[in-house]
Amino acid sequence: MKEEIIKVLENIHEAKEAIEINDLLGLTTAEEYRELVNALEELVTECIIYKSKREKYILLKNCPSMKLGRLTVNKKGYGFVILEKEEDLYIASDNLNGAIHDDVVLAEMIRNGVKKEGKVLKVIKREINDMVGEIVVKNNKLFVDLDDDKKDIDLVIKKESLNNCVPGHKVVVRLLKELGPKKYLAQVIKILGHKDDPGVDILSIAYKYAIETEFSCEVEKELESVPTEVDKEDLKDRVDLTEKEIFTIDGSHTKDIDDAISLEMENNLYVLGVHIADVSHYVKENTALGDTAYERGTSCYLADTVIPMIPHKLSNGICSLNEGVIRLTMSCVMKIDHRGKVVSYDIFPSYIKSKKKMTYEAVNDCLMRDIVEPGYEPYANTLKKMQELAHILRKEKESRGYIDFDLDEPEVVQDEEGRAIDIVKREREDGEKLIEDFMIAANETVASHIYNMDLPFIYRVHGTPNNEKVDDFVGLVKLLGYELQTKVTDLTPIAMQKLLSELGDKEEFSILSSLLLRSMKKAEYSKDNIGHFGLASKAYTHFTSPIRRFPDLIVHRLLKKYLIEKDLSMATISYYDSALVEIAEHSSEKEVGSVNAERDVLDMKMAEYMESHIGEIHEGIITTVTNFGFFVELANMVEGLVHVSTLKGDFYNYIPEKLAMIGTNTKTQYRIGDKVKIKVIAASKATAQIDFEIVSEEREDAQDGNKK
Repeated sequence: MKEEIIKVLENIHEAKEAIEINDLLGLTTAEEYRELVNALEELVTECIIYKSKREKYILLKNCPSMKLGRLTVNKKGYGFVILEKEEDLYIASDNLNGAIHDDVVLAEMIRNGVKKEGKVLKVIKREINDMVGEIVVKNNKLFVDLDDDKKDIDLVIKKESLNNCVPGHKVVVRLLKELGPKKYLAQVIKILGHKDDPGVDILSIAYKYAIETEFSCEVEKELESVPTEVDKEDLKDRVDLTEKEIFTIDGSHTKDIDDAISLEMENNLYVLGVHIADVSHYVKENTALGDTAYERGTSCYLADTVIPMIPHKLSNGICSLNEGVIRLTMSCVMKIDHRGKVVSYDIFPSYIKSKKKMTYEAVNDCLMRDIVEPGYEPYANTLKKMQELAHILRKEKESRGYIDFDLDEPEVVQDEEGRAIDIVKREREDGEKLIEDFMIAANETVASHIYNMDLPFIYRVHGTPNNEKVDDFVGLVKLLGYELQTKVTDLTPIAMQKLLSELGDKEEFSILSSLLLRSMKKAEYSKDNIGHFGLASKAYTHFTSPIRRFPDLIVHRLLKKYLIEKDLSMATISYYDSALVEIAEHSSEKEVGSVNAERDVLDMKMAEYMESHIGEIHEGIITTVTNFGFFVELANMVEGLVHVSTLKGDFYNYIPEKLAMIGTNTKTQYRIGDKVKIKVIAASKATAQIDFEIVSEEREDAQDGNKK
């Protein structure tokens, strides 16, 4: 019945009463009419059909004023309904209709002008997981003040769950049932510690995003059977690479090493070996370890705290490619010509013994400054040859449209108590780029191999950007006064690469490249291969980090299933054809949670660092202008808000057409890209906010007319 209803309403763009739909379907009995009404109500619940107040029905997709999406609410109380293929819908605070942050809602568009505005009609789905907050005293009673101030709800805490809680404790609370609109009964299920205890700040953010920090008893029990050394029996049917010159390159503090490299020359070809820890040998399907790895999806790196996907006995021990010990690996060995093309390759199980644990710092000294640290002498020539190959591979990627945004990334330096004592830019020199280029080559080779076999697989995909978002970016660049020669009517990696290159000599390049990146879609995991736009790759996967990412672990399992066990049965293909859809979706969701947690920790730590720098004067650059002020980024990448109320000597208005805050009388402008001098006037670790004020009018105003 539901399929018949949808079919008959497919081309009808006006709401119909149930009896009218009954006639369209040619139904003749009272029983059929009752079945129709029940089916219509089910379709309304499923958000396929919209039911008006006048009891009329229309397919939701045929009602352009109705929008279904996830609601995001900011700290000021208003929000947006996030829509996939169109501009987000603005929702004023008095039009939320009881909806809260992260609800899936049905909204109606009430104004379609420069800014689309709507109102929430109905909350379709409310997902509220365990939440984190601080125990506070109000009216001589203990309450939980939620960390996520976007969650506009009141909690009634079960008294018996408050045992041993004191003001200042950070706790995890579980919502038990809804007592009324935005009011829930909850209980404290875990005390994380006092808010001032070292590490509790990071732990709180991890729990906010449902990132598990402890392993279950079942996992701990399985760990008892995990060896600390590789069993000789496990070396059977593997290629022995222990005599090869194989080594690792990682950060100086890295303990979970999952990739090693080798390079030889053969008949004027580069023979590049990428050897990846065989985590799948120890983390099996249908085990507590395997299930936990799936649930976590990824390791999470929060400042200097690592929350691993698999326990340290595996991630730092038997799976980590530590120096001087035998480890099980999956190898992808590629023969590459002087144009950067892979002319042949082999993918096989192996075992290695890493000759040296190298650091990026020492490798960069060798490659870029001809400083060879003690112990690196035997490998200096190989490193130079690797650098040569990396440059060739990068040139080949660039020739097809590879986009290197080369954005600076901040890194938090903490003291022994876990307090932020510095913010520095993360270095990215030839050593880091070399590993990136080699890993991309291996990932593309593995992905292409299975894609050509036409077997179910998990890909890392990156879709073509939306035309509207790229047009908005181009419009922004023109508002800044720049004329662009690159035409982006045809959205190809080459076109985007040229656009980025054209902006390379502009003062605002770092801001513009960041904005261009935001205009592009997010990379994700998928069973369907649509290619990777940013890498200009026809087929790409994640094969190189199975210690840290669940999709890589799945890739290893599939390689073994298809290439080693030769299991190409219909049962296997059918199983993975179905299972990989859920695995890809879940892995993408867990990745988003991890990225958001990392962002929140960084914001918090930056604010914590700036708490001890209030009153200081710095130079910075305006990165964003809004109706309530503008954000300024300092040289160390710390960003703070200059609120419009702090601007002295005039009344300032935000003029979107000029991307500027402009004084009414003086016509003084503050625009994206302007250099300004600011004073730090406030910083709060608790709110992760930093406030600046302008202390000097000495800044580089944009010149009139077009810039060339």
